[in-house]
Amino acid sequence: MANQYDVARALLSIQAVFLQPNKPFTWASGIKSPIYCDNRLTLSHTETRTLVDEAIAEMVKLLYPTAEMLMGTATAGIAHAAIAADRLALPMGYVRGSAKDHGRHNQIEGRMDPGTQVVIIEDLISTGGSVIECAEVLREAGAEVLGVVSIFSYGMPIAAERLGAADLACDSLCTLDSLVEVAVEDGYITALDRERLIAFRNNPKDESWMEATGESL
Repeated sequence: MANQYDVARALLSIQAVFLQPNKPFTWASGIKSPIYCDNRLTLSHTETRTLVDEAIAEMVKLLYPTAEMLMGTATAGIAHAAIAADRLALPMGYVRGSAKDHGRHNQIEGRMDPGTQVVIIEDLISTGGSVIECAEVLREAGAEVLGVVSIFSYGMPIAAERLGAADLACDSLCTLDSLVEVAVEDGYITALDRERLIAFRNNPKDESWMEATGESL
C-alpha cells in the first residue's frame, strides 16, 4: 500500500493540495489559511487517482475487514467510494448533504439495510463536522458505522475532539504533518514555512503564524 509520503507527493504534484503561506487563502468562515485542498483534482489525473483509490481500498481491507458497504460523502467522496468499492467487490452508496425535496426525499442514496457494517469515504477532514453529520444520518438509518477513511486530514485538534465525542474512528491516507515534510524536502516551501503551517493547524483562529517571515518557493 502507498504510504503517507507517496500520497503527499502525488497530491502536491497535481496541486490537489496547494501551499501558499505568504498569500493566504480565505475560507468561507473568514479564516486565513496557508493551505488549500481540492482532492477532486485527483479524479482528473489517472496515476494519482489509481494510487489514491488503491490505497483507500487497502486501508479499508486492513482496518475494517468486516466492512459490508462503502458510503461516500457528497460530493467529493462519492467517486472515490465507488472506485474503492469496485476494487473490494463491495456495494456502495452516498449520503447527501441534505434530504431531497422531491420524490422519496432520500438523504442516503443506494440500498442499505439496517445493521449493515459501513465505512465512510471522505476526501478531506478539517474540523470533522461534515463527516460526523454523515455518520449520524447513517446511524439513524440503522447502519453500523465502523469508521472513516479520508484522503487528507489537517489533523486539527478540534477535529480529534469532535470525532472522539462522536465515537467515530478516522484514518487518513495523508496528514498535514507528512505533507509538509515532503513539501520541504521537494522545495515547495521552506523549513520556516513548515512551522507556520503547523502553527496554523494547531489553532486556525490564531493568525500569529502570518507574522513569521519565510518565503514559499
